[in-house]
Amino acid sequence: MDSTALTPKSSIRQSPAKPTPSALDLVAMSHAQFADDDFLPPELRGLPSALSDEDPGSSTDEDEPEGVPEAEGSEAESSDWEDQSLYEDMIGAEMKDGSDDGSGPEFCTPEECQYYKDLLRRVGSRAFVDQTVSNGSITAKKLITAFGLRPPAFLEGSLDSAYFTLLGLMMQREMAKRLKLSHVNSVDDVVELIQSSSNIMVLTGAGISTSLGIPDFRSKGSGLYSRLEGLGLSDPQEVFDIQIFKEDPSIFYSIAKDILPTTSKFSPTHAFIELLQRKGKLLRNYTQNIDNIEQLAGVSPDKLVQCHGSFATASCVKCKFQVSGEEIFNDLRAGKIAKCPKCVEAEVAKQQVGKKRKRGTVAPKSRKNKYNDDSSDEEDWALEADIGVMKPDIIFFGEQLPDRFHRIVDHDRAKVDLLICIGTSLKVAPVSEVPAFLPANVPQIYISREPVHHIEFDVELIGDQCDDIVTELAHRVGWGDEFKHEMIPANFEVEHSPSPEKASQHHFSKVTKPQASALPSNSEFSFTMVM
Repeated sequence: MDSTALTPKSSIRQSPAKPTPSALDLVAMSHAQFADDDFLPPELRGLPSALSDEDPGSSTDEDEPEGVPEAEGSEAESSDWEDQSLYEDMIGAEMKDGSDDGSGPEFCTPEECQYYKDLLRRVGSRAFVDQTVSNGSITAKKLITAFGLRPPAFLEGSLDSAYFTLLGLMMQREMAKRLKLSHVNSVDDVVELIQSSSNIMVLTGAGISTSLGIPDFRSKGSGLYSRLEGLGLSDPQEVFDIQIFKEDPSIFYSIAKDILPTTSKFSPTHAFIELLQRKGKLLRNYTQNIDNIEQLAGVSPDKLVQCHGSFATASCVKCKFQVSGEEIFNDLRAGKIAKCPKCVEAEVAKQQVGKKRKRGTVAPKSRKNKYNDDSSDEEDWALEADIGVMKPDIIFFGEQLPDRFHRIVDHDRAKVDLLICIGTSLKVAPVSEVPAFLPANVPQIYISREPVHHIEFDVELIGDQCDDIVTELAHRVGWGDEFKHEMIPANFEVEHSPSPEKASQHHFSKVTKPQASALPSNSEFSFTMVM
């Protein structure tokens, strides 16, 4: 990634600044460029303010430092938003992933990282800045590493003041994080929570369908985005950009067959969610998947929120006429752009009226249009102009989530007593903001192939297949006799162990018992999941 492309428009290198800022300087800068509520999705505003010394959720005018400059005019506001977006993109690219902790005097040690995080929460942002950067005990460049951010290459050689805005943003992100519940750490704790909870919210992603051969989006090499890099787009995600679809729907239609649901089966993880429903414990399944497999598994529509839509229906981008998704499946499989039947009918009728002769003239010729082999190119073009394109009712980037998501998540927030996130990297807002939106005392469990670093879950259950982990949980809860699935072998067995670095993170591996004739009885082996 070319880091020079991320340099914000506001010239942070050229602007003169004090070598050591006061608390007011840094906090004011953070407030001015990254206003707390403005930088959250509208439907999830009200999350803890990162730069307030009050309890999370409280906010008063007195919290705002005096003298904070307000941007005037749309040009200033646009510049602030562009700067924010650039910084957010840079942070996403530069955040340490846990495999590279960084070493040397320019990085905080793990002990220092924990110390500074605790200090920020204990004394608040203003006193934190006074006790660190302002008194010269640590540079802003080094302090940002305490919050998991590697100093960006484009700032190398700059004054330390160039890192102030990044530090303010990292402080904001840290303060907005939910604090882990100290009493929830083990697999047994997870089992007890499932047994005792009656309103479990399950948030799922593509990882629960990969065992069915459906690709996820973000896995390196095998994910859909990796496979789309050859399309010549600046970003593979542009395939799902609504503006690009409206300009050239052929890009999406060229890959639609790769994401079109082709199976009538569901995974053990889908079955586990349905079992929670059967036991009267499922409050809601919020799925980011568009394959509609949850309903195949038996999850009731009133228990399901398809956050990103699904292929179940399709709508015209022009007139909004909706049909069953299956009506355009053949076009999707063939890579052929599906046209709106209602628009076609209306356009044919309009052109037919235009061709009618006045009374007493020669009888009209037979109608010609694009669906007639004898149609002229001019007629084809005229007919094409006002015909809308059918788009599966999946949510593209640039589109709003369904109203049902916003309405129900607010309702469920007051009822949920356990959150289980399965098979999702939680990278796309506003769904990624749901864990922070829930009450802080609600336990949160994460099940996936790789851990996430931007959200603090109470327990992380990590393994190559979500299916293996939920199957083990079902047996431990006591539902083994009811939890049957064709993909679960009769001799199914897994083992798990806590991570040496994090006691609440547990790594699962499937145990394969050898044939007695092939290996000695004491040669039991296991293959460990790729982390």
